[in-house]
Amino acid sequence: MFDKLINKLKNDTYITLETTPTHSATFVPTIQKIEDLGLEKLVDGFTTTDNPLAKLKYNSLFAAKMLQDRFNKPVIATMSMRDRNKIALQSDLLGANEVDVRAFLALTGDPASISDQPHAKGVFEGDSSLLLDIMSAFNSGMDYAGKPFTNRPEQIYPFAVMNAFAKNPKTLQKKIQKKIKHGAIGIITQPVYDVENAKKLLELRDAANKECCSEHKKGELVIGIFPITKLRTAQFLSAHVPGINVPDHWVEALRVANANGGAKEEYKVGFELSKKLFEDIKELHPKIHLMTANQFDIAKDILI
Repeated sequence: MFDKLINKLKNDTYITLETTPTHSATFVPTIQKIEDLGLEKLVDGFTTTDNPLAKLKYNSLFAAKMLQDRFNKPVIATMSMRDRNKIALQSDLLGANEVDVRAFLALTGDPASISDQPHAKGVFEGDSSLLLDIMSAFNSGMDYAGKPFTNRPEQIYPFAVMNAFAKNPKTLQKKIQKKIKHGAIGIITQPVYDVENAKKLLELRDAANKECCSEHKKGELVIGIFPITKLRTAQFLSAHVPGINVPDHWVEALRVANANGGAKEEYKVGFELSKKLFEDIKELHPKIHLMTANQFDIAKDILI
């Protein structure tokens, strides 16, 4: 299952769909919606998020296991450094390994200060590089302290994330190199909204791979796409989310659509821009991670 996903990442068309477990004791409704829409037939795998924005959600590892069991498709489970120390991180990896949850997206995590849980405290024993190092140790048959396991874990597949935009592109190249050095085989970008932005990121990937490591240790870039169908979403991402660049013409097109036709026209224009972006990126570099905040109807319309 995972070998096929990694082969597609390196050599073929690769599309994953993000799922966000909800503030609920069951993940089944999310799975059911995916199945009702037939989305499992349109993607190569899924990801599950881990309490994004430090808001309490259903566990990403259990969600990953349920998705894999239902669709027989690999799932990349997000793990945040915010909520676990080295002991808990390794314990979770061991338990997940036996039930074949073996691909992980390493995140440093949003600060606990914005959590919806009173007086929550972040752990943050390190950034996401520490988790990548732990996974490298596991793949060598030992824990982070260098102690060999009684039974060696099955192969783990580490993924990482990065910003999609920076005023100084060299800072992005350095971040790519750092993640590759720490073992990431796939690096998922924040949402991209311009083909030229994607081209620049691919140039940075090539430069990072060339300068970083030996031939056997390279990282592939996965372009993140988050469809925008509302003006306020475009304005928020543009003004308040570092590392994302929403072109002015997107914001203006949505503003005009909203003024002339209201929410319906706004949605139409935003979807058309997003759909064209997806098709253009797919033609340029068919390694895509689609994020829709569980708006799976939009995901299907983008993918078909």
